[in-house]
Amino acid sequence: MTLKINMLRLKEHGRVAEIRQDVINVTGLTNCMNGQLVQIGDNSKGVIVGFDPEYVLVLLVKQGSPIKPGDEVITTLDEFRVPVGDAFIGRRLNALAEPVDNGGPVREDAHLPIFGKAPSVLERVPLEEVLQMGTKIVDMLKPVGKGQRMLIIGDRMTGKTTIGVDAILNQLGKNVVCIYCCIGKAEAALAKVVEAFDMGRVWEYGLVVSATASDPMGQQYLVPYVATSIGEYFMQVKHRDVLMVFDDFTKHAWAYRQISLLLERAPGRDAYPGDIFYIHSQLVERAGKLNQARGGGSMTHLPIVETQQGDVAGYIPSNIISMTDGQIYLSSTLFSEGFKPAIDMGLSVSRIGNKVQWPGMRKMTGMLQLEFVRFKELERLTRIKAGVSADVDKRLKRGKVLEELLKQDANSPVQMDDQVLTLFALQNKYLDGVEPVDVKITLERMLKFVKTSRPDLIEELNKTTRMTDGMKEGLNEQFTRFRNTAL
Repeated sequence: MTLKINMLRLKEHGRVAEIRQDVINVTGLTNCMNGQLVQIGDNSKGVIVGFDPEYVLVLLVKQGSPIKPGDEVITTLDEFRVPVGDAFIGRRLNALAEPVDNGGPVREDAHLPIFGKAPSVLERVPLEEVLQMGTKIVDMLKPVGKGQRMLIIGDRMTGKTTIGVDAILNQLGKNVVCIYCCIGKAEAALAKVVEAFDMGRVWEYGLVVSATASDPMGQQYLVPYVATSIGEYFMQVKHRDVLMVFDDFTKHAWAYRQISLLLERAPGRDAYPGDIFYIHSQLVERAGKLNQARGGGSMTHLPIVETQQGDVAGYIPSNIISMTDGQIYLSSTLFSEGFKPAIDMGLSVSRIGNKVQWPGMRKMTGMLQLEFVRFKELERLTRIKAGVSADVDKRLKRGKVLEELLKQDANSPVQMDDQVLTLFALQNKYLDGVEPVDVKITLERMLKFVKTSRPDLIEELNKTTRMTDGMKEGLNEQFTRFRNTAL
């Protein structure tokens, strides 16, 4: 008779030897592996993060009762997996995918490893479909494709989180699963995001995975990997489009640096360990667009990084810039001037370009950025002059109208058809003669008039994403009627 033993069901027992803040030295575990989940005492959990000649190094990720030397440590010979499933939509979870919203347990459909393997090049396809961000400057000038990795970077308090939250709010009714991953932020900041989600019906298609500043360092380190595994379930198993916002990678790097120093790993530049690049690159490389053989799902990453006094050449910012497909740079100078969202078009770039953009919008945005940059330069030059010519004054007025068009309130995403109509009105000079202070209200009335008079044009635009000659003729007629009526 042959004795069959399932090695993955074997349990191994060890003992806590020493505790240093959130790092625990364990003895007696001889068959464990890196990234493995362990049970400490009655109700505490940790993950194995390293080894030395005498101990296994365990990072505490969930503490119940106080841990003391001699407590029992139990592990199974299995990698760290988290529960995933359709029922996670609409819930708030912690870094172990456990609900924290007092909504009861979540029904799980499967378990996936948190350190999953990224799809290979042969399993991916080029990006061809736009992700509608809802921010006018981004959709018009720096479009994001489904499957892209777009960095949002800038100093603190410049509106970085707002860009990510608006992108999530804008996915209502677009069949995109949205995951907001909060890393190391204050509870009050997370509460503001949750409040915006409550008002925007995000819980119908999104979820929050969070590890705030008050949570253990282990959870702050693991939370983006757990969130990505949940996203991979919807991308790879359910073949859906996924949008993930990581807020933010700077605090994730700080948590990993603190953990590495406690593990006595050699510090490098800015005291970060040598593998700081790898911990972020293995995350963002899991984004992409899968081919039809793999189901055709996609996962878009919007990592957020905080800079110090606009220094984009810092260690963490330059690392993440090098591994993403573009960046949206928010300027504190523009923010203080009242231009919100404070996106610096000169330092922002999308490496996917307008390839994924709506054809109807692509033709009208060709010279838009150049026109805005020329206006800002002309505005700087004329600040020191007492008087300007009539031609310069006309160019300045048109530039201010464009500036007002690009401004946008927080948590108020703009639909793509509205953006196309806005560009059409600007390009065909239907806003000429409108004072800059009146641009916002005039444009709202103009768009409402056109959409009420000819809803068939809007329906055709959303269906074909193109601007045909017939649509141009119809829009010209409606905009002219509005101007005559308004006058």
